[in-house]
Amino acid sequence: MTIQQAQEQVDNWIKTVGVRYFNELTNLGILMEEVGELSRLMVRTYGEQSFKESDKGKEIADEMADVLWVLICLANQTGVDLTQALEKNFEKKNIRDASRHKENDKLK
Repeated sequence: MTIQQAQEQVDNWIKTVGVRYFNELTNLGILMEEVGELSRLMVRTYGEQSFKESDKGKEIADEMADVLWVLICLANQTGVDLTQALEKNFEKKNIRDASRHKENDKLK
């Protein structure tokens, strides 16, 4: 699936199953909640915190997909073509960071 196809599929699902998009600010709040859920699971999986009963059975991939879903909703609502945005972001990083990381002593 391409990013464009994902945007189209999310839009179709929202319009047929989800009834309508939540407003942009609501979706921003939902995005923050989903990032928090991903963070909680990452901290328990790779960090020093232990799992709670409520954490069991949750999967990192599913939490990442939840984050991506809401981000796609926001992109659709605000007219952002995520494919173009990512391509432009790569260009920016390739110019700005062409040698920055290679010259960073902390990364050696």
